[in-house]
Amino acid sequence: MSGIVVLLNGASGSGRAASAARELARIFQAAGRPARIELAPDGEQMRVLARQAVADGCDALVAGGGDGTVNLVASAVAGTSVPLGVIPLGTLNHFSKDLGIPADLEEAVAVVLAGRVRQVDVSEVNGHLFLNNSSIGVYPRLVRLRERYQRWGVSKWIAAFWAMLAVLRRHSFMSVRIIADGQTSVLRTPFVFVGNNRYRMEGFSAGTRDSLSDGHLSLYVMNASGRPSLLWLAWQVLIGRAEQMRELESSDLLEAEIETQRGSIQVSLDGEVITERSPLAYRVRPGALSVLAPDPAV
Repeated sequence: MSGIVVLLNGASGSGRAASAARELARIFQAAGRPARIELAPDGEQMRVLARQAVADGCDALVAGGGDGTVNLVASAVAGTSVPLGVIPLGTLNHFSKDLGIPADLEEAVAVVLAGRVRQVDVSEVNGHLFLNNSSIGVYPRLVRLRERYQRWGVSKWIAAFWAMLAVLRRHSFMSVRIIADGQTSVLRTPFVFVGNNRYRMEGFSAGTRDSLSDGHLSLYVMNASGRPSLLWLAWQVLIGRAEQMRELESSDLLEAEIETQRGSIQVSLDGEVITERSPLAYRVRPGALSVLAPDPAV
């Protein structure tokens, strides 16, 4: 394999991009497989660099960062023959963990250089790709407020706690109409979660997936009865364990349409938040992404 391009997001919250770029250059060089490593100043420039690398015919495009960075790069290669490599540099790294990619830099590079390609699913909402999950309701509001508080110099977890309290002081339930598998349901809920394949719902592995290639979405709807249960939900969302709550109803499907009373709504995609027009059209694209990853555990 030649023509490996590695993209890192200089605006990533981890702050590791610059030092990681130097270390990755050393690792690839020591392996006798030098790669072109580019440090993007922000997410928009990363999109540009990713598309240009694909247009130039790179043999592999590697994303160095967290789930948001991986999402940006995956959006450029999904549906093409260019495989995606992942160097986990984020805080949670859900996608790389579910793929079995090591957190150690040298071991992650070894996975890229091994050149073993797997086909995995991606999902979309209104044409926007996500690799892990998308949600509406409480979680996007928490993320937006947490980011605002962090810009004031507050630590991540204190900012998250303040954001949770702020959300709970407001009216946190929404009316939604969900059309899936030919059936329509109308309900009030604080939280709708759509996973790219099914998440585990209990035990120490809650929030992980056994497979990224089962070819379906998993829809989770939260049935919270009031603010006390919503407080518990908010905390579980913040620590990444919302999927294991008993009040969560789930179903597997290929596509779904979710309509809200408001014309526009905040939507999270792999931890990043965008604003979209209602209704939200979700669909899965089975096997649309080629990834450089170890074979799945048997």
